Amino acid sequence: MEVYLRYGQHPELYPNRRGEVVQGAYCEREFRDCRLQTCYVQSPAYPGLYPRALKCRYRLHTRQPFIKLYLQNEHFAVDGQRCENIMTCPMREIGSGVEHCPYDWLAVYDGRDEHASLIGRFCGMGKFPFSIIGTSQHMYVEFVTSPAGPLLNTGFHFNVGNWPGHVETAGVKSGACDWLLSSDALRATSASEGIFLSVAHWYPPNTSCNYHIQGNEGEVVRLYFPSFRINRIEAAIRKYEGDCAESLTIYDSGRPDPARIIKTFCDTFSRPMEKVDFVSTGRSLYVRFESHTGSYSGSSLYYWAHYDFFNNTKFGDAVQNTLCDEVFYAWKYTRGKLRSPLNTLIYKRTAGSDVRCQYKFVTDKRLYARVVVEVTSISFKDLPYNMNSCTRCHEERVDKLVVWEDRDKQQNHLACFCDNIPRAVRVISSGDQMNLEMIVQGQHATGSYFKNTNPLFEANYEFAHGPLCGPITIGPSPDGELVFPYRNALGLPVSGEHKHDKCIWELRVASQRDLWLHLDKARFSERSCDQGRIEVYLAGRLEPRFIICPDNTSLARDLPILSAAELGALDNENEPLPVLIQYIGDNTPGRNAFRLVWTELFHLPRNADGTLATSMLQGGDCDFRCPGDTSVCIPKHLVCNGIMNCPNVTVSLTNLDRIAQYIEENLARLGIYDDHLKTLTHLTDESPEICHRTPPEDLPYFKLLLIAAGLSLLLAIFLAILCRMCRRKY
Repeated sequence: MEVYLRYGQHPELYPNRRGEVVQGAYCEREFRDCRLQTCYVQSPAYPGLYPRALKCRYRLHTRQPFIKLYLQNEHFAVDGQRCENIMTCPMREIGSGVEHCPYDWLAVYDGRDEHASLIGRFCGMGKFPFSIIGTSQHMYVEFVTSPAGPLLNTGFHFNVGNWPGHVETAGVKSGACDWLLSSDALRATSASEGIFLSVAHWYPPNTSCNYHIQGNEGEVVRLYFPSFRINRIEAAIRKYEGDCAESLTIYDSGRPDPARIIKTFCDTFSRPMEKVDFVSTGRSLYVRFESHTGSYSGSSLYYWAHYDFFNNTKFGDAVQNTLCDEVFYAWKYTRGKLRSPLNTLIYKRTAGSDVRCQYKFVTDKRLYARVVVEVTSISFKDLPYNMNSCTRCHEERVDKLVVWEDRDKQQNHLACFCDNIPRAVRVISSGDQMNLEMIVQGQHATGSYFKNTNPLFEANYEFAHGPLCGPITIGPSPDGELVFPYRNALGLPVSGEHKHDKCIWELRVASQRDLWLHLDKARFSERSCDQGRIEVYLAGRLEPRFIICPDNTSLARDLPILSAAELGALDNENEPLPVLIQYIGDNTPGRNAFRLVWTELFHLPRNADGTLATSMLQGGDCDFRCPGDTSVCIPKHLVCNGIMNCPNVTVSLTNLDRIAQYIEENLARLGIYDDHLKTLTHLTDESPEICHRTPPEDLPYFKLLLIAAGLSLLLAIFLAILCRMCRRKY
């Protein structure tokens, strides 16, 4: 039995189980690469009585850190107290300290030799109450007995191994247990999450272990515990009678700020919180473990902590007390890019509520009058077993991106996207505000999008239509002009660092009217289309119908007529959707300027036999037939108004008789037909032959003359009455 206790099972397999004896020493041994049951550390003559006047040294080593002396519940009998009567000598409990062990003791050092930190000096009799765990792979044990004393004690026996609680922590360690865990250090390991464990080794009383988890600028930190247990303190180095002998505190800060405590765990009254996310508001979390008692074998708070970093960069200004809302002010963000939140932690919804992120664009009409958003991609995931399809985007419960604006205190929906789009879609506000809202269904948000770096949507935005652009809506009216720069805005400071502007006008056209646009005047400082161009868009068209650049302004003086059918209102009595006219170019005063003139044309219908329905000519909107075969006409007040309102259509020589008839009819309706005008072969609304022969009663100066005569007569009557009243008085 004594041999078994000394050498253990199968001693032939482990010849150095009791250590390698150091030459020239009586009881000095070395233990290398210890594993459980391969290293027996024993007092001399164990299990017999150890002799007196000994100083034995044991150097212990394991391959992995956290070397452990398996002393718990092992029989321990190291004492040297001297009593007059051995039979009545009291048995002392196992304790530590110089005062408690003045004679025989077992000293344990956390290192290679006696110069390392002293863990404890132990003596007494009984079963050892705990094991001892070191901070590294080495431990030094010293056994000392006094020269005189009773030969009654059997000493000690214990195994050596290592505690399997070691993980490689991605960070910088300073001191015994202080760590800086940075985002860069974690990224260097190619791991998605970092790990640190509770203190698994011995530590003295009043120990404080700090973990500063620090992300880069724009990042937030998440900390959670996959495993967390709170145990009773069993291996205390010093007794502590108060509450919270050991605690773990999480701070939303880069330092232990009492005003920024998120949570404190305590050994006496806290319950563990597993798989609960603790998220910082800034770039840092600070975790502090404190112990009043110290421990020989690790913390009573046993936890396995995971941390990771999330990019919380915003494209606009974050809205306080919201999950992911942002606001874009025109005076801060003139233009830029936008996408779904970079911080995918927002999709980790425990309650299953929907994820809603709203992006609000706000401007001032003194700066810009419109918001333009171009949605370039949509990448929502197709969900299995989802009965809702992307057919009614606004009504269905699907992942979607909604674009809307406030109009008359109500939401005016502009667009809704819930499926991939083949090309970019541009949305233009009708006022100075616009809202985008991304809605993700909560029941699948975590599984579909958490830690998914792909954007759910991407878009570009810009604020447009500065003061030089003038009103955003023009028409409907029989004719008009669009002038850039706007006269009333001249002298105002130019907005934008790059002196580049975008104007977007809505030209409204009356129902059942054709539209003719022509560039009356234009001046561009450069010949490049990048420095100035005019684009005309029809409703529902993604590509412009006309593009006017500095090198083709001459062609823009005779643009084709846009028919009512092309405008989208041929069979509709209501006003068609407006025509968008967009100017992009230099907004420096004096560099670019143009005058775009439009006219609403009445298009004559045809009879069943193909002839024109001339009966429509009696209406007030069709007093003058434009030349050529266009079958369009204009009202009388547009004739000879100084602006060419009829398109310059080439006259076909094969229809000379019909043209002569049209000229005769036009002259008759204008009341200036005579024999001298019979020879006209071409007649426009600004022809000098008719504009110089306008009857006097139709000229403006004749009307002014009549008004002046009337006012003079009234003044004379007033003076006469005044004189008569004065004579009577005097």
